[in-house]
Amino acid sequence: MADIRVIYVICKIVILYLSIVFIDTLGAENSETENMRYVQLRAFHNVAIYGGFSRAAEALHLTQPAISDQVKKLEEEYDIRLFDRQKRRVVVTEKGAALLEITNRLFDHEQHAREFLTESRALSLGGLRLVVDSAYHVTSILERFRARFPGIHITMQVGNSNDVISQLSAYEADIGVLGELPHGTDFEVVALGRAPLIGFAAKGSAYENVRLESYREIAQYPLVLREQGSKTRQQLETAAKKSGVRLQATIEAEGREAVREVVASGAGIGFVSMDEFGNDERLVKLPLPKPRPVMAESLICLRERRDQKLIAAFMEKARNAV
Repeated sequence: MADIRVIYVICKIVILYLSIVFIDTLGAENSETENMRYVQLRAFHNVAIYGGFSRAAEALHLTQPAISDQVKKLEEEYDIRLFDRQKRRVVVTEKGAALLEITNRLFDHEQHAREFLTESRALSLGGLRLVVDSAYHVTSILERFRARFPGIHITMQVGNSNDVISQLSAYEADIGVLGELPHGTDFEVVALGRAPLIGFAAKGSAYENVRLESYREIAQYPLVLREQGSKTRQQLETAAKKSGVRLQATIEAEGREAVREVVASGAGIGFVSMDEFGNDERLVKLPLPKPRPVMAESLICLRERRDQKLIAAFMEKARNAV
């Protein structure tokens, strides 16, 4: 927990920021001072989210010395250390992390305000950041969205469910797709569907014709499992545990595609939801014992950001698609 002094400093910075954005009654001299503080706060925010002064400078189209100077002045004026500066990296301090939580929302609200003031252009320009556990579940939604809003730049990153929650919460992504809903009410959710888990093996391998009739039998084979944090792996291990079996990975691969390639080489048996198996002719399906674990996929965004134009438009396309 940040101490009272830290809370005081952060609140003081926030008040300064809001005065810059919404108040224009202080006169030219004061306005110049407030604008300088806004620049310093923006510099801090970008260094924190990009993890370094060079990348922040590139993002803001400024020089690295300029960014360093702005952050230094902010720290000196409020007598607060926001970063630990190491040889090749910059890490936010505890106080810096507390401030970053606030600036994430401040600059997001600033973007929201811009969208409101330029509503006629909000859905023709801009960008949308997706982080998904599998691209399969959003391809049809993307097609509809792109047809309606061709000017929007979309970026997509693949990660496990933990990555999705982390990036959405840190404002590093706008919309996520994951296999298990997070606890709490912080997220707006659109259910995309449910599918059973299956095993799969390479055609022509020693495992092509095996019958997975129990989890005890499954445990005897070389298993190619996703990384820790994968909901696919968690569902599989939970089902095995209910049968009194602990599954051990022979090979652990990060990401669904990595598992697929390892299995296709004949190294063992992998696991995936039926919907994500695809049409890979190198592989064969291996049904799991009943009752089969089921994966439910959902599209989510932070509830507090659901009214932003691009996010709301994408979520609406998803609702109409399911």
